[in-house]
Amino acid sequence: MINESLRAADLRGFIKKVIEIDAFKSKIGDDEDIVTMSFTVDHEDPAKDLENFIEMGFDFVLDADVSPGELDDGTYKVYVEIERNRHVPEQILEILDGVKKISGIENFKFRYFKNFKSQDATEENLSAAIPLDKNAYDAATERSKLDNFQEFFINSYADDIKLLDESISFQRSHGDVIAFDIVTSGTRQEVYEEVQGPIMLESSSMAEVMFLSKYIGNYNITKVSDTFIFEHRGWAVALKRK
Repeated sequence: MINESLRAADLRGFIKKVIEIDAFKSKIGDDEDIVTMSFTVDHEDPAKDLENFIEMGFDFVLDADVSPGELDDGTYKVYVEIERNRHVPEQILEILDGVKKISGIENFKFRYFKNFKSQDATEENLSAAIPLDKNAYDAATERSKLDNFQEFFINSYADDIKLLDESISFQRSHGDVIAFDIVTSGTRQEVYEEVQGPIMLESSSMAEVMFLSKYIGNYNITKVSDTFIFEHRGWAVALKRK
């Protein structure tokens, strides 16, 4: 459904295509009972339009709200809360179908918790990723702690780490931004099986690895072809320099 105040594609270019699920705490209840969604939106007015569109257009939405101020990167968040139950995947798809009409976005993706990688927002993927009851939520949260960019880089030297769509960036207070595309993440074995190519040991590659260790943090970093694999506590993430 489209609100009377918004027409098709009115918010084109303002909404990012990757939404976040269960990445933020619920305002109105316990996280094990409430699923949170968040959209990233450029500019405050489009964010308020999206908030109103969702709150007025879907009766199963418990609450929708805009972040109280502009975030560090100049964007706003629109937070949406719905009851955690077996209907969640289809309810999220219903919201996304509506937002597609006003945003012009054809295919949304979602990132569960604070995972490195996003997935296509299909019913199959949503059903597999989102815990639909308390017990499933507790188990999923424990697993997601491993694939959590904030936890993974908790000992990083970077003062600011940003995750946006399929990229991650690092910045120290007196340094340039270093940005990467996220290739994959998982256990150390999973990542090395997926990232194919020779291990780069020539002097220029080793110099890059040394620089990243000093700038980002004391991680075990291996360069495989053109991809850097960072390891931490048996987990790994593969990043490709932008």
